Amino acid sequence: MNDALVTSTRRFVEAVGDALAEVSAGLGSAGTPRVDGARWRHDAALEAFNLACAFVAADERISDDELWALLGAFGPLLETRLAGATPAALRESGLVEAQRGFLDQPSPLLEVLLAADARQGTALARRYHDLAADVGFAVAAVDLHTSRSELEAIERFRAMVLAAIADRGEQPGARPPAPPSTSAPAPAAPSGPADGDGGPRPLADLLAELDGLIGLDAVKHEVRLVVDLLRVQRLRAERGLPTMTQSRHLVFTGNPGTGKTTVARLLAQIYRTLGVVERGHLVETDRAGLVAGYVGQTAPLVQARFDEADQGVLLIDEAYALVRGGERDFGREAIDAIVKLIEDRRDRVVVIMAGYPDEMEQLIDANPGLRSRFPKAIHFPDYSTNELLAIIDSIGARSGYHVSPGARARARIWLDAVPRGRGFGNGRTARNLLEHAVATHASRLADVEDPTDEELTTIVADDVPMPGQGPITTARRD
Repeated sequence: MNDALVTSTRRFVEAVGDALAEVSAGLGSAGTPRVDGARWRHDAALEAFNLACAFVAADERISDDELWALLGAFGPLLETRLAGATPAALRESGLVEAQRGFLDQPSPLLEVLLAADARQGTALARRYHDLAADVGFAVAAVDLHTSRSELEAIERFRAMVLAAIADRGEQPGARPPAPPSTSAPAPAAPSGPADGDGGPRPLADLLAELDGLIGLDAVKHEVRLVVDLLRVQRLRAERGLPTMTQSRHLVFTGNPGTGKTTVARLLAQIYRTLGVVERGHLVETDRAGLVAGYVGQTAPLVQARFDEADQGVLLIDEAYALVRGGERDFGREAIDAIVKLIEDRRDRVVVIMAGYPDEMEQLIDANPGLRSRFPKAIHFPDYSTNELLAIIDSIGARSGYHVSPGARARARIWLDAVPRGRGFGNGRTARNLLEHAVATHASRLADVEDPTDEELTTIVADDVPMPGQGPITTARRD
């Protein structure tokens, strides 16, 4: 029997039961209603059962295997409720389907933990979140096929709990969110191999860093679904259960400067943490790094890039350029070599191809082997003006500059006037605007005798250009 649900349920019951006992003791001392000490584990078991039923019912396909898993995990804990039950009886009772809405709002038990956190400065609700998510992953791991609906349910539940925690204020002891960071790309260069850096980073830290990126809500959601599916597959593999072969290769679409490289770098580390690759480094390349000018040189060049990315991630930027050129162009030879090496090294290299949406669709159509190997595309939308201003604030803070309200207002006017069509530079435009303002600031202070620290570190409105002036606003290279 799949014991993943048994294991996650026991951990939930023990930890949440202990939390209820702790809350009960605290409430008793305050003279307020308390949780009955004889019932705390039973209450935790009921909560876990309701959660598990809700996760089972999330995709509206309740299999006998899932019902057997429920009975195996909760039969010993809820004997009076499930005594002698069979999958048929459980299905007929409607008990599982009745809990489908359980994931949509805080349960009474979670409300107790949230109130205790607010009163005592603890992080019991955050612990509940982590353990309940494990129950969701265990349910998703019961069947061979994990549907998007199941993964969406886990993410919807996690978002609901974290929102409830945030509404009451982050509590001491909870994992702090990652500081806001810009997803404007760093100078192009292969990130170094992760070997020798102390091992894989904790998944929670990597996901917190992902969440800390400015904007990109839809991208973050899709990345989390990718991560969730990998977690479910690993859970099945750890228990010797068969897993469906899933392509890990991705297509990133969107304008330049929308965070594609930043997210790819994080994904490389996430893949390492989840055991997909051993090193978790990112190697960036483009057409120039893959296509040679003479017969017989392109395939070795492609192989060299795969060698560099071994046990990591290969990011091919502006990948659509591989299908450009005439009959004597070697771009299509590079595509053929990529398809072959993806198959030959499917357990050693993950490939991400990036570029404009329409052109990437043309690239995928150029070779029959590409579509099956790149079944998932993640679109990176342009940043809003507010998000670009947040990027400017973030880059400025890291560089020791404060953007004054007046400078921010001027930057808003400048950004609103920039055309947002194809090739808009996004994060790069924000970085270029700030760099222009910093250069103007330096020129302005050159003749100031003995400037104050505030003057040296504050960008004012006059440092920011007016619309039509300042840096180049696009990042097109084709």
